[in-house]
Amino acid sequence: MDRRPATGARAARAALPLLCLLAPACATEVVVEDGLNPVIVTALDRVYDQAAAETGVPVDLLKAIGYVETRWQMVQAEEEHEGILPTVGLMGVRPEVLARGATLAGVGAEDLAFDATSNIRAAAHLLAEEARYYGVTADDHLVQWVPVVEAYSRITDDEARAYYIGDDVYRVLRDGAEERTEGGELIASLRPNKDLAPSSAAPTQKSDDYAPAIWRPSPNQSARPSGSVPTMVIIHTCEGGYAGCWSWLRNTSSGVSAHYVVNESGSEISQLVLESRRAYHIGATYDCNRNGGVQCGKNGQGSNNFTIGIEHAGYGSQASWSNGLIESSAKLVCDITRGHNIPRDRNHIVGHGQLQPWNRSDPGPNWPWSHYLDRVRAHCGTANPPPNPPPGTDPPPPPPSQIVIDSNNANNNAAVARIELTGSWTSASSVPGYYGTGYWQGATSQTSAPATFWFYLPAAQTRTVDAWWTAGTNRLTSATFIAYNASGTEVGRVAKDQTRLGGQWNQLGTWSFTPGWNKVVLSRWAATGKVVIADAVRVR
Repeated sequence: MDRRPATGARAARAALPLLCLLAPACATEVVVEDGLNPVIVTALDRVYDQAAAETGVPVDLLKAIGYVETRWQMVQAEEEHEGILPTVGLMGVRPEVLARGATLAGVGAEDLAFDATSNIRAAAHLLAEEARYYGVTADDHLVQWVPVVEAYSRITDDEARAYYIGDDVYRVLRDGAEERTEGGELIASLRPNKDLAPSSAAPTQKSDDYAPAIWRPSPNQSARPSGSVPTMVIIHTCEGGYAGCWSWLRNTSSGVSAHYVVNESGSEISQLVLESRRAYHIGATYDCNRNGGVQCGKNGQGSNNFTIGIEHAGYGSQASWSNGLIESSAKLVCDITRGHNIPRDRNHIVGHGQLQPWNRSDPGPNWPWSHYLDRVRAHCGTANPPPNPPPGTDPPPPPPSQIVIDSNNANNNAAVARIELTGSWTSASSVPGYYGTGYWQGATSQTSAPATFWFYLPAAQTRTVDAWWTAGTNRLTSATFIAYNASGTEVGRVAKDQTRLGGQWNQLGTWSFTPGWNKVVLSRWAATGKVVIADAVRVR
């Protein structure tokens, strides 16, 4: 399969459904039903409508499958486990039916990986073909489409297949869903089908290691070598959905496993291998040069010998991760590190791609490492507060009346302020009027690669937040600042015109924050061609 990055025309096709959310030529529509219930219709909604009309597959079913597979993102999946090719594109088209779907839709097989419209149409045609086989028609109730969804999943494990249908696809159909960009723009939505009954939960056995987890044992495991104990946690992404992930990891023929799998929302965790045992989740011998010179005595050992592996439903290329997944995973890692006395830092909680960089990159560039580690520490009660003085010395001073987070961390008080950049930003000082020693500029793009201004508060407080930038004609007129409290809950957002009012403090809003590390995120999710400026944020 061609896994080249999308460039030129292919890149334009891949971006079109999301780009249309922002471009004036194909702006979001608002349809008013009965004059009472306005329904927002996006460009991606229209693509789904057209595919449903073309194939006779219910549009809600198409949307539910797309949401379960990728949260309506046109991901570029990579291989996560030897022997299983990744699914393709927004609808998670299985590689074994890729060519068939392309033929049915009348498009090139390559288009399914880079063009969201072709991907949705191919999936719709595959579902329609299965519907014809099972004698299901467009007029049948959604419940009648269950065997079609079963066939589309291509999951052979009975429990996992039932989970995919009842707890994934039909739960989304019943409850509805919506997905927004980092900047708040609606990608697509699905209204609830309230006539669908809740799925009946199968009895489940709980984990002995981590009480909230469900025990789904994998045969692909063994005893750790004599004297080996867990000293590191490895963060993975499944490169696919939750049910298919744990299904494959406990399939005897796969030969791979992980200790845990966290679902997309964080509402469920499966444990497949006991922490005391060795799971087969990373295919790399350890080299401390890839990990800051830590634990060099383990060089040359198989990394599985002394690590605990956690898979996360989703893709390394996806734009963002749900707060629920991050919180649930952070609680789990807190429990693991507490139980095995593992330090809570980036050299002991590491990404798969860090230790195996030649053919793995998960959990990807948009995994929020700084926030994630803060949440791990917070759940363990070690959340990086300002240091306490030794006994017998003067008490610490009260928190400053205002905190300034500069674009240069060398200018920040690390106890209460820091900036974190995700993705590619350029350091600049060419436009006068900047705060401190310069600023960062980032090109707009449909990617989650923000600048994050972190600030620490010892207690719950209501604070006013201001931002500073340099103005210019190439700036975004609607640069979105989003404020979150220390638990990751959004408390407010505002869009600011960075073509004007440069070289001064501009008020963003007054919001209520919680104890710990709160943050203000500057998004650059917008149509390409502009830049956003990350210079400084003040909390007063």
